[in-house]
Amino acid sequence: MEIPILYDLVIIYGLSIAVIFVCHRCGLPPIVGFILTGVLSGPHVLGLVKAMHEVEILAEIGVVLLLFTIGMEFSFASLLQLRRSVLLGGPLQVVLTGLVFFALAWKSNLAIGESIFIGFLVSLSSTAIVLKLLQTQAEVDAPHGATSLGILSFQDIIVVPMMRITPMLADVSQGLGVSLPLVILKGIGIIALVFIGAKWAVPHLLYQIVRTRNRELFLLAVVVLCFAVAWSTAAAGLSLALGAFLAGLIISETEFSHQALGNILPFRDLFASIFFISIGMLLDVKFLLQNPLIILLVTMLVLVAKGLIAGLSAFLLGFPLRTAILVGLTLSQVGEFSFVLSKSGTAYGLLAGTNYQIFLDVTILTMALTPLMMTAAPRVAEAVGRLPLPVRWKAGTVVVRAPEVEKPRDHLIIVGFGVTGRNVSRAAQAAQVPYVTIEINPETVRRERERGEPIYYGDATHEEILNHANIHAARIVVLAINDPSATRRITEMARKLNNQVYIIVRTRYLSELQPLYNLGANEVVPEEFENSVEIFTRVLRHYLVPREEIGKFVAEVRADSYLMLRGLSRDFESLADLERYLQDVEICTVRLMEKAPLTGKSLAEVELRKKYGITVLAIRRDSQLLFNPEPDMRLEAHDLLIILGAPEKIATGGFLFSGKEGRI
Repeated sequence: MEIPILYDLVIIYGLSIAVIFVCHRCGLPPIVGFILTGVLSGPHVLGLVKAMHEVEILAEIGVVLLLFTIGMEFSFASLLQLRRSVLLGGPLQVVLTGLVFFALAWKSNLAIGESIFIGFLVSLSSTAIVLKLLQTQAEVDAPHGATSLGILSFQDIIVVPMMRITPMLADVSQGLGVSLPLVILKGIGIIALVFIGAKWAVPHLLYQIVRTRNRELFLLAVVVLCFAVAWSTAAAGLSLALGAFLAGLIISETEFSHQALGNILPFRDLFASIFFISIGMLLDVKFLLQNPLIILLVTMLVLVAKGLIAGLSAFLLGFPLRTAILVGLTLSQVGEFSFVLSKSGTAYGLLAGTNYQIFLDVTILTMALTPLMMTAAPRVAEAVGRLPLPVRWKAGTVVVRAPEVEKPRDHLIIVGFGVTGRNVSRAAQAAQVPYVTIEINPETVRRERERGEPIYYGDATHEEILNHANIHAARIVVLAINDPSATRRITEMARKLNNQVYIIVRTRYLSELQPLYNLGANEVVPEEFENSVEIFTRVLRHYLVPREEIGKFVAEVRADSYLMLRGLSRDFESLADLERYLQDVEICTVRLMEKAPLTGKSLAEVELRKKYGITVLAIRRDSQLLFNPEPDMRLEAHDLLIILGAPEKIATGGFLFSGKEGRI
């Protein structure tokens, strides 16, 4: 039995691989690659796709999932951090851009409804492209990055009411007169639905589902919620996209939002790619070749006008001229949600024929030019800054700083809150080390969060969950879970997301050591090994072997094993891994106690290196770190000493720092 859509999907995705690879080498975003794939496979060029109706259905699913994830990423708390840009800059940019292009379209003899719709389309910029480029350039937290993100957030939200207004624009007088009261009533009902769902129904439902620890059940529940709310709003006379956005908004207010987002993202990318490909299929290459001058002029008009208006919006908020220029050039393109909106407009006859082709060509060109515009933006800002302009223009009237997002930095991430994870968290808390925990058991998360524990719900095998824990700024990751395959996957992903993070993994079996080192772990602690050490320690204790000799033996065994095992992994070396190069040498930290023999004495007096074979590399005193201390420097109680020496020397010389036995 022949399935036409299956053939078309093979053609579409196979061609998109080649096209996106070429776009990647040329520095173009993937969205442009998907659109070009649609152009090539569509009826105007190669005509490879036959099941157009089925492709359009899949594209609709892509739109639903796209709006659903936007809703899940929408957070009232994070929005408050950018409230100036979102609540003032966003409306200012959208309204001014809409008015300018409404006037231009109306002067071109278009109807009022069509002119308003043109203003809607051009007022939106590309969240996907801009955010990706800002992340690549590490400028998300920069003043212009944060401002652009705030304006884009407003655009992503405003597209939903725009889609609701679009049918009214087809017949402005009748639509606004008859439908407005009904729309208001439906809007009130939807707001009530969102409030009730976000506050009580959905969190309770998802909590009961995640208690089963069944990933498939959780994914099905999230997908059903998305499509059910989308269908409900469509049945009420509103749009599928609005329902999908509201479903995402409901989930965003639960503690399971990041887990849900991590599960949905692959499906969203898969179906959304078909949406952009379907847009490309509508582009008439013949029209582009016949009207290159018109397309280029309109493209330049859009880039210049949008850039000036977006920059003016930032400038009116009080930002410096340089920030305003960067914001303007960053938001000068037409975005992917304009394609979503255009689908609705074509269905109601607001965009057709020549105007639709011009819109497609101009939008694709502005998106393709965005990387070049953002690259040139700093140079343009510097050139304008050299002009003899008023100082208050250049300085701005507000203090420019990045949004105060409360994310941990230089912290410890603990994956798993079992016995090991709990003990690590207690030790971190006692040592005042900042940390966060990721746990997949919802009951544990809810209980510990009520106790004030910094714990997140989620499956750390999803990149989104690790990003939520801010792994990019973490210093150490400790994996303390009992799932070997998940442990390997998390190790690999953590290393990919942060090449500098120090990864410590607990595993049950010695056979897991080499695979974990190969995936990027810095240290692997097998339970078999540790259990053996603990049992043998108790055996020696029972035979009345002196405690210092037991400590010496354990230090030698551990050092020998770990040095041998560390030789398996050579890819991730740093100064913190100096032990790898020094055989039979250990680097560790010790706290100097008040009654210890070393307290109050200098290194020269003690002759620590000569008599005991121990070298002090550095001293942490309060918040100050003193490297390579001078011989006459006196040691103080509570100093944290970073020492180097043979394991047996450190074991036998431990009394020097603790003062529990022996003396100098």
